[in-house]
Amino acid sequence: MDPLVDRLDRIRGTVAPRNHNARTIAALTSNPGCGRRGLMDAAGVNKGAVAGQLGFPAGFGQSRFAIARGNAFEAQVKADGAAELLQLLRERLGLAIPEVAYDDLSNVGGNASREVRYARTKALLARAAADRDDAGTLFDHPMLRLEIAGYYAYLEPDLIAFRAGGKFHVVEIKSFAVIDGQADPGKTAAAATQSAVYVMAMRELLAELGHPEDTVSHNVVLVCPENFANRPTATLVDVRKQLTVLRRQLSRLTRLEAILDALPAGLTFDLAYDSEQQATRPADELRKAVSTIDARYSPDCLGTCEMAFFCRDESAGSTSALGRSVRDDLGGVESIGTVLGLARGTLTPGAGQEEIAGLLRFAHKLRTECLDGIG
Repeated sequence: MDPLVDRLDRIRGTVAPRNHNARTIAALTSNPGCGRRGLMDAAGVNKGAVAGQLGFPAGFGQSRFAIARGNAFEAQVKADGAAELLQLLRERLGLAIPEVAYDDLSNVGGNASREVRYARTKALLARAAADRDDAGTLFDHPMLRLEIAGYYAYLEPDLIAFRAGGKFHVVEIKSFAVIDGQADPGKTAAAATQSAVYVMAMRELLAELGHPEDTVSHNVVLVCPENFANRPTATLVDVRKQLTVLRRQLSRLTRLEAILDALPAGLTFDLAYDSEQQATRPADELRKAVSTIDARYSPDCLGTCEMAFFCRDESAGSTSALGRSVRDDLGGVESIGTVLGLARGTLTPGAGQEEIAGLLRFAHKLRTECLDGIG
């Protein structure tokens, strides 16, 4: 077994790993300096279960109703060999052929393992990319992978459409509605970022096969319900900006080996489930294990990471709790108490703190004068 995989398995414990997806990678790249999230995601740890055992259950996530609605809409779009989707693709991508081949890659001969599905996906895409005819092929739930901080994360886009003008197109199916031609900007932006992850992963796969980057189009097909009905509509979304941001953020992620080398050999997040699947790991013991890995909390984490409430409690009194921009502006001063002491002149600046201390004293003076003027 790969030593890295074996170490990650021991850190995760006895449960099956939770797979990365485009949503978790997008969230990870929004905070690339967080070693805790990077390690837990790499090991496939159920962060929600860990946070719950620590007494800080996650306060976000899709409701089961939203998940059911999304699954129902995807099933509708793909029904009858994706006939409804095919019509949309003909309109948006210019597919002129009467029929399109359809491959379901959710399993391979009954085998649903990630490695087998990835190998099958790669073989089919290699064959399709080598075909010089402008044929149309739909790959349903292919398995891709993307290198994240020194390890491979497996990804499963909704669908890949091939071929229009000699290019592959990623198709992302979302259940949020497009009303009068307009969709929620936040949801659209999130969908674009997640789709960019799939484009990047597919480009890496085809690059290994010797194909240029532009074999995979930067225009993603976003399929959503139109208005207040379930009738689907398709929109082309340009994800070049998101691809640029993802490349930059992924390059900044700490290599996994560097994190692991600094950890105790026996570290594990195993929750010690009993026969009734109830976690028995003492919370204090688990807290000690989790606290071994440095985190990089900011208020933004509350909407993207299951560990956010634990990390917020842990960071109480630190400048990181005030947000990344505040922490960075304070020049590495990590304690709010130290910031206040430097501003009021009750603390002597340490080495390298002279400049920030001067700025803090000036800001404190201005604040005092303003308050005195109001009084």
